[in-house]
Parts: sequence; structure tokens; C-alpha cells
Amino acid sequence: MSKNGFVNTAKPAKIKQSRPVKLDQTPVLDITAKNIQKTPQITAKLVSDTPGRLRLRVGNKHRKAEEMQRIANALQHPNIKQVRTNVSQGSITIQHEGENSLENVHTALKDIGITFGDIGEGKSEVANGVASSVIGLNKRVKQSTDGIVDLRFLFPLGLGFLSIRKLMLQGLQLDIIPWYVLAWYSFDSFLKLHASSLAAKEEQ
Repeated sequence: MSKNGFVNTAKPAKIKQSRPVKLDQTPVLDITAKNIQKTPQITAKLVSDTPGRLRLRVGNKHRKAEEMQRIANALQHPNIKQVRTNVSQGSITIQHEGENSLENVHTALKDIGITFGDIGEGKSEVANGVASSVIGLNKRVKQSTDGIVDLRFLFPLGLGFLSIRKLMLQGLQLDIIPWYVLAWYSFDSFLKLHASSLAAKEEQ
């Protein structure tokens, strides 16, 4: 109590408002559908499936050296012993062994985005077989002649000899050649002789 009879009252202390403390928050991983990177799908055709060996063929879109090598490098599994690729044919040959090796190979193919279906290449197995045989024969002819000639030279040369023989035996016989045959050869020879110049103009 003060001298004048009044009671002294203490002033209430001012309470300072505390600022919110920023806590280090761990960034939340956004796993929404927009941010999930989908594995590119590659459609392949199953060519052969024998014990320890699986062969498939990809479409023309993926028949590039870099793409084929990427697929081969991605096929990493203890059951997979060897992976061979053929870019021109688009084939991938997988050698595998071990327990459940075939199932593991199919799983590895699925993981890198390879699914089996119609690749729409437009060629039958017979056509591919004939083409492979001709390519192999051409390589053997080229190797046997030390690269001097191949089938691309021998085939038209043979037709040229036949035409000369036909000419010597029967003459020109221009009167029996239809007009549309001459017109077609005229048009076709023009395109082939000017193919390089036409392609250069298109690139400009």
C-alpha cells in the first residue's frame, strides 16, 4: 500500500508473440500419374523358342544400331548368358540357362517395355527366309572373288549376255514391242538417271 492509501498494482508483463519456427521438411515425392515416366513400349514378334534360346524380331521403327544396343544392354539377368542382335533383320537372340530361366527372360523383356504382338513388317517368314538366303549367297560370292564382283554385278551381266544372244538369233524385233513398254522404260530410266539430282533438290 502506498503512502496516500492506494494499493499499488503491478502492470501485467507484455507477452511477446513467438514467431512460428520453420522446421526442415523432407520433400514429398510426387508420384502422380503426370510425373511417372512410362517405359517406352516396343512390340516384338516371337520367331523361335527352343530350350536355352529365344529369338524375337522388333519392328522397322526400332531397327537402329543405338536402339538395338540399348535393348541388349538392358537385358541384364543372371539367367541370361548372351544377347546377340542383327540390326538389318531386327532380330534379338537370347541365350539363357538355369532354373526358370525362360520365365525370367520374359520378365526381363517386360521390364524394359518389350511386348509380343504383330510388328506389321509386311513380310512373311518365307520372304524373310528368301531374302536372308540371297544376302548370304551374295556375301559368299563377294568373299570368293575378293570383293571384285557380287550378285548385283553378275545378275545384270547375265541378263546382258542373254539379250545379246537373243539379238543375234532373232534380230531387233522392234515391231513387236508394245508402245507402253517403251514408255515405261523411258520413264523409269529417267527417274533412275536423275535420282541423285532429284533427291538433292528435295533437301534444299
